[in-house]
Amino acid sequence: MTGAGGSAVGPAMAGGPAVSGGPDASAMPPLRAGGGQGRDPWERYGWVIRAVWLVFLVFPLITLLSSDLAWWQVGIGIVLIGAFTAIFVLGAQRLERRERRCQPTAGLGAGYVLALIACGLGTVPLIGVAALSFLPFLVSFGMFALPMTWGICLWVASVAVAAFVGLVVDPGEGTWVVAIIAFAVGAMAAGIRLVTDRSGQYVAMSRELALVAERERVARDVHDVLGHSLAVVAVKAELAERLVDLDPERAKAELAEIQTLSRQALAEIRATVGGLRAARLGDEIVSARRALAGVGIAAHLPDEASAVDVVDPRHRTVLAWVLREAVTNVVRHSDADECWVELEGNRLVVRDDGRGLEGRPEGNGVRGIRERVEAAGGRLSLTTGDEGHGTVLEVVL
Repeated sequence: MTGAGGSAVGPAMAGGPAVSGGPDASAMPPLRAGGGQGRDPWERYGWVIRAVWLVFLVFPLITLLSSDLAWWQVGIGIVLIGAFTAIFVLGAQRLERRERRCQPTAGLGAGYVLALIACGLGTVPLIGVAALSFLPFLVSFGMFALPMTWGICLWVASVAVAAFVGLVVDPGEGTWVVAIIAFAVGAMAAGIRLVTDRSGQYVAMSRELALVAERERVARDVHDVLGHSLAVVAVKAELAERLVDLDPERAKAELAEIQTLSRQALAEIRATVGGLRAARLGDEIVSARRALAGVGIAAHLPDEASAVDVVDPRHRTVLAWVLREAVTNVVRHSDADECWVELEGNRLVVRDDGRGLEGRPEGNGVRGIRERVEAAGGRLSLTTGDEGHGTVLEVVL
């Protein structure tokens, strides 16, 4: 049976390349699974990489054609080899499409594996031991088309079949080479499958973390916009209520400003949800001066034009966000009479003469500031002012 064994060696050697260029690319593309990246235009040529290694099936074909079988038996053998080739290529393509669409593939993959096994078994009465030539292709296909446990079981069974044939049926050298190659192909395919699965899990986790970070960013932006705007609106609404009878004209002016602030907040919320908004430092200084004046806090702020010129352009957006939230906290919680704001190239200090920290836990506003500053590589410090009065917030980027 040396001829049969020799015919098995050639196609078996194709099992390794078939793994790297075939079933793994077709049945396990995790980097795009549900990724919305669009299909790589070169994927249409993937079938060439998968099919090229099937040229080694010429060895069982030669064995078939050189046998003394009747013409109709040879014809059946040719049909079975052709069917194996077609099922391998077309099955891999279909599994690839289903995987890319995040559809289940286990059942379909099992069907294709059974069809491949049937084609291989059908050639046993015709070419005998040379039918082992199909084992490496079967192992490589099954390792990626089936769940990992099933693929390993198929691998072990294939090696066991080859070893049994080598021990009992045909102890020739060629048969043992097939067993060794089938084992090597399975081990290589299992390793690639394991790495590919872990890579897919890593990509999925990275996407989930990015989604969580984006949700936190939107939540933080919404909190900053609403916290600031609603605090000012609430203060002005209380003031307008007190002035309705005492000074109707002033009350109307306050109500008009409330309307303006509400529209501005609504526009900012819409922009925030769309991810299009970026705070501007000059606008935040103007807004801070107005908010502090609205609650009767004397504001000591730098001129918006000169402050913007002083601050490093790389830090203006972050410092604008910090200024907004810090002033909002002063308005809402400090009970202060005065507030000072200092701006330098990479530094912002917001200081008030209010009641200080008083052991209060860190709220959402301060937590949001800290997250923004740390994300920008900066440092936030929050301390009580001189003589135990007031609060000093300092950010250095």
